[in-house]
Amino acid sequence: MPADAEATPDNEDWSHAIAAVAAHRDRAAFARLFAHFAPLTKSLMRRSGLPESTADELAQETLLLVWRKASLFDPATAGASAWIFTIARNVRISAHRRGLAGALAELPDVDASFQPDDSPGPETRVATAQAGRRVRAALAKLSDAQRRVLELSFFEEKAHGDIARILQIPLGTVKSRARLAMSRMRELLDEFS
Repeated sequence: MPADAEATPDNEDWSHAIAAVAAHRDRAAFARLFAHFAPLTKSLMRRSGLPESTADELAQETLLLVWRKASLFDPATAGASAWIFTIARNVRISAHRRGLAGALAELPDVDASFQPDDSPGPETRVATAQAGRRVRAALAKLSDAQRRVLELSFFEEKAHGDIARILQIPLGTVKSRARLAMSRMRELLDEFS
């Protein structure tokens, strides 16, 4: 990136923002992380079938964990986006396990005239669409075997042991393909940024 280029959500180095949060509890860096990743995380939660309010709550929980666990981030092992979306995935699984998703979905409906309009704004929809296109383009460049392992793991939320049984391959092969696929995804997503 040229020295005079402005930091935008598309070319910001999110690893530096996480490092600033970890080292100095930098609120401005966290605000940038939150502004960029909260809508993307909420969209991810919505696409998995969660109601709006639950998706919003889990997105906030995810970013709170980013704040609390920033010191655990290691850019040598994962890109910032991959690290944050892994936290989001784990938050969603934990919520499902503790019944939060179902319990919140069963809350009585409130008259629509009293509900705030918290639908995503145009900037959020554009950012979400752009991120989705980048992820789909990166997935398309993976080998079929690697893509299938990621699809089963992230989209169908299967455990590695289940994936090994489904694909009829050794567990070590599943783990290796997942690790290689995530590494390749990080490279590809960095190229698209």
